[in-house]
Amino acid sequence: MTNPLLATDSYKQSHFKQYPPDARVVSAYVEARDNPFSKSVLFFGLQAYLKNTLLKPITASDIEQARRICTSHGVPFNEAGWLAILNDHGGLFPLEIRALPEGTLAPSGVPLVQVENTDERMPWLTTWLETALLRSVWYPSTVATLSFKAKEAIYRGLLKTSDDPETQIPFKLHDFGARGVSSAESAALGGMAHLVNFAGTDTLESLQAAITFYGADVAGFSIPAAEHSTITSWGPDREREAYANMLEQFAEKDSLVAVVSDSYDLDRAVGEIWCDALKDKVLRSGATVVIRPDSGDPVATPIHVLETLWRSFGGEVNGKGARVLNPAVRVIQGDGMTLTTIEALVGRLVDENWSLDNIAFGMGGGLLQQVNRDTMRFAMKANALKVADGTWQDVSKSPATDPAKASKAGRQAVVETSGRLTAVRREDLGTRTDLLQVVYRNGELVIDQGFDDVRTRAMAHLLAACA
Repeated sequence: MTNPLLATDSYKQSHFKQYPPDARVVSAYVEARDNPFSKSVLFFGLQAYLKNTLLKPITASDIEQARRICTSHGVPFNEAGWLAILNDHGGLFPLEIRALPEGTLAPSGVPLVQVENTDERMPWLTTWLETALLRSVWYPSTVATLSFKAKEAIYRGLLKTSDDPETQIPFKLHDFGARGVSSAESAALGGMAHLVNFAGTDTLESLQAAITFYGADVAGFSIPAAEHSTITSWGPDREREAYANMLEQFAEKDSLVAVVSDSYDLDRAVGEIWCDALKDKVLRSGATVVIRPDSGDPVATPIHVLETLWRSFGGEVNGKGARVLNPAVRVIQGDGMTLTTIEALVGRLVDENWSLDNIAFGMGGGLLQQVNRDTMRFAMKANALKVADGTWQDVSKSPATDPAKASKAGRQAVVETSGRLTAVRREDLGTRTDLLQVVYRNGELVIDQGFDDVRTRAMAHLLAACA
């Protein structure tokens, strides 16, 4: 477990000596600045940080260890400040944190979080928190946004091709990213962020995180599935027997079982084994066999598999005029899936009158790992300073060399105007409601958000976007 006093950048340890001597309170905010990836951000993940870190008091041993490390490291250490937090605040950070409700889809440039110190002896504490606070927000929010954008593309396809898009959508994008992330914590937080939008996952750590931090029930589901090792261990000559074993072990009425089928020759596996040698066994089982191509062109290959299955198993044309396979067979495409290829595959399926009922999508490292803080240009910046006479002064940056990095001046509020969230200065709020709600104050969690509430909020944004 990381010492919380070391969960910051080295240079932050010297900042307590750098603020003006009359500084009493520093206000700072977190936002996703305008960026090429998304014009909006699905905010998620702050509560996990609050519960995992800020509700746990620091200890004398934390202070001593941090003092020794910082002294040897060559940076100052604010021992008096940390001892005051330990002795006067029970080791809990004297801060007030305001935030939008998690699951909110906010335009880029709208503050998601605002922080102020509540002990006027500690104006340094607000921005000292930046490193840990920012990464607790940017990573799950970016994954949640990526997942949301994929959900929007898939849902639009379902609206055009499915008779029951609302029932279909929760399981249309499956998280296979656990092995592709840098840490178990990333698997838990990123996987949990995906579960805000979908209910399909193979990242078990995400389930524990949703239970621990958001009071969820088991928030995601999976099915028995083969991998290449379990198929190729039978050898090429017994490929049929390997597939038959999957049916014998897992196929029963109304169950699902996924079988990777490209270990040797995908066309042969689908055309000669699934559609011929094992067809009757599949139909008799009453199960749904989900065939997984795991190589080839990520758009053309799954459509080719659908066509092969249609010729053998048949199906029906639904009320949208789209083909729906016999429920005995479906396809999942996980290899090569990115937001771009998902959009392309959805477009092809719609154009060729395939219902998206027939297919699920999967993403791995592309969902949980191939993002960074700059994907959505997340930043935390100081925006106001309260001085000794009780007045507030604006604080902001406006670099001539990069105007896009200009920050907001003055304590912020977020209001809804004509259905759109916008930022305003707090003193200009008037009678309008500030959507930045106090979620943490002086070691106490003021609002405990449930996972179902976060999901409901995010789904409402999807329905509005696709209306």
